[in-house]
This record gives sequence, C-alpha cells and structure tokens, in this order.
Amino acid sequence: MFTNEFIQQAAAEVHDYVIEMRREMHKRAEVAPNCVRAGAFIREQLDAMGIPWEPVETHGCFATLDSGRPGPHIGLRADFDALPMPEDECNLSQKRIVMSDTPDKTCHGCGHDAHTAMLLGAAKILSANMDKFDGIIYLAFEDGEENGTGWPGMEKVLKTKQIDTFWGIHVWADLPSGTICVQEGPRMAGGIGVDITFVGKGGHGSRPDQSANPVFMAANYLNNLAVAWANQIDANETVTLGITSIQGGEVSNVIPDTAHVIGSCRLFNVEEGKKAFNILKTVAENTAAMHNGHVEFGPRFMMFGGPVVNDPYYAALAEAALPEVLGAGAVVKSQPWYASESFGRYLSMSPGVFAHLGINNPAKGTGAAHHNSKFDVDEDVLDMGVKATLKYVATVLEKGIKH
Repeated sequence: MFTNEFIQQAAAEVHDYVIEMRREMHKRAEVAPNCVRAGAFIREQLDAMGIPWEPVETHGCFATLDSGRPGPHIGLRADFDALPMPEDECNLSQKRIVMSDTPDKTCHGCGHDAHTAMLLGAAKILSANMDKFDGIIYLAFEDGEENGTGWPGMEKVLKTKQIDTFWGIHVWADLPSGTICVQEGPRMAGGIGVDITFVGKGGHGSRPDQSANPVFMAANYLNNLAVAWANQIDANETVTLGITSIQGGEVSNVIPDTAHVIGSCRLFNVEEGKKAFNILKTVAENTAAMHNGHVEFGPRFMMFGGPVVNDPYYAALAEAALPEVLGAGAVVKSQPWYASESFGRYLSMSPGVFAHLGINNPAKGTGAAHHNSKFDVDEDVLDMGVKATLKYVATVLEKGIKH
C-alpha cells in the first residue's frame, strides 16, 4: 500500500525527472493528428520503465500495469497535443524556461506538456512498486484533445477494457499555485461546434438585386440567432454563444457565392445543449431561405462532447484524502471552467475525477490565460500533481470502488 510517507518521498525522488519530461515535451510541440515526435518520446519513456503499451490512433498509446492480483482497475489519463499558435519568448513577467522547437508555428499553450510529465512521473513510481498495489492501473496518453482527433482511437481501446474509475489533471491558470480542485459535479463545459456555409448567388456589387448575397444572410443570421438565444434558451441555464468569424468575399465590388460562419457554444446541461444545437440549425436554414439561399453544415457542426462531471463518490474520496499529502488549504473549491475537454467522455464510461491544478504564480509570470502566447506553467506545482495522482490511486485501493 502507498502510505503518505511513501508518496511524499517517491514524488521527491522523481521531481527532477518530471521537470525534465515537461521541458522535453514542451519542445516537441506538435498539433494533432501529427504528434509524431511527442508520441514517440512517450513510448520511449514507457519502454525504459518496462511498461507494456499498445498504440492508439494516431500517435497516442495505452499502457498497462497489471499486478497479477485481483483489485480495482484504475485509469490515469494525460493529453499531449499542442496548439497551432506562436509562442512568446516571455511569459507575463520574464523569459520562459523552455521554448517550443517551432515557436513561430506551434506551442504548448494549454499545459498538456505538464499533464504528460506528471503522469510519466507517477508511472515511474508505480512501475517500480508493483508489489505495493493490487489490481490493474492503466495509463492513457491521448494525442488529440484540442481538435477531437485523439478520442476515436482511445474509445476503441477503452471499449476493450473494464475500468472502474478514471483520474485526470488539467493545470488551470485561474487557480493559484499550490491549490487543487477536485469537487463533484460539472467542472468543464460540453461544446457545440458552429460550422455553417451560407450559399447564395454571386454577382456584380452594383446589382445586388440580381444576386443572393450570402454576406447579408450571415449577418442577418447573427441578429436572428441572438434574439432566438435570448428568448428560447432556459433562463436558468447557461449556453454561451461564441461566434468568432464571418468570412464572405474579398473584393469590394464582387458579391461572393458563399459566406462561412464559425464558432462554438459551451454548456453544462446536455438537454439544453441539444436545444441550442437545434436553434443554431433552424435559424440558419430559415435565414438563408429568407434571402433565396440555402445552408451547408460543415463537419464541425456538431455537439462535440458533454460536460466534464466529477462523480460524487470519487470526488469526496479525493477531497478527504488529498490534504494528507498536499497539506491543509491545498484542496479548494472553484467555479466551473467554460473550456471543453474530452475527459468528459472518459467519465461517461467510467466515473471518476478531473482535477484542476493551480499554476497562477505572479512572481513567475505564470498567470496568462490558456491558449495565449504568454501562457506558461509553474513547474513547482508538478510534484503536487504526482502526489495527488498517487494518493487517488491509494485511496481507491483502500476505500474500494463505487458500487
């Protein structure tokens, strides 16, 4: 069994390794589904630890630590894809410790490098202490969380396993360094992708009457949508409306054939999300018809996952146990985060906990928002993530799985 003293000592022993892993992953900032170097690096680390793994489309992997003895089947997950955005050489207050190998094109602007480093650190400890636990511990390394390309392959693997509970961590710039949130209920939002093309009839800008202008369709759509949203979405629920781009034509005297509208919506209530999706679709179709046009819905026009909801039983276990290794005051409450995360799909298959680990440290300049060129991770909190992961495993082993 993993005692508190063992967890503290083991985490200290892998401290330098975890930081090294975070920096190596940070350099290998690749956008899914092309995480070739990052995926290979993770597999090399697992091979060095002697942990068997199986490939997951496209460059993820799924590793297994089987004690050979009956016991809980516990899943631990980390993602490792980066973002297609440039990286500033400085964070909010100083030069960053490590840069992407391609800082003009890609960077780890959301903390996935830290997630992988913490799980590799935990894996190093677990693989060296197989005699201290019963059951099976699975390690899921997902390569396409940001754009949804990692989940289909991972789902295929998960359907072949029986996993009692899943644990994951996401660093969060809204929480102060030294704190972690594992409370029950909705923690991150589900999402809807908006991907709509309004199709009209192009022509000369001097004779709009001879055309069907899709730019007006798109503009009118936003007005109609805003009215429908205010009057049809349940006032007790929140479904955000984040239209981020209208692209329709590039020349001042040419009416284009099409105009493209993209964006996303975030939600915590799945049924209200379904209603919102239908509003998006119906208003688009009717708006286009008003202007003698029609709509085409792109591949991103879909509900791309429900909210991340922490299970009450496992959240209560974590809230009670984590202070034993993290100290008094480390476990905090927080508001839900409106970003979306594929971990909600894991929890829909196996109940568990998605922890939010604080990285906001003004002295180190690590408080920039996620998906920002100045985003950075406070490396001093990584050992908290390792300890929290091990303590979650130890607590499930001790208290038992949910029945």
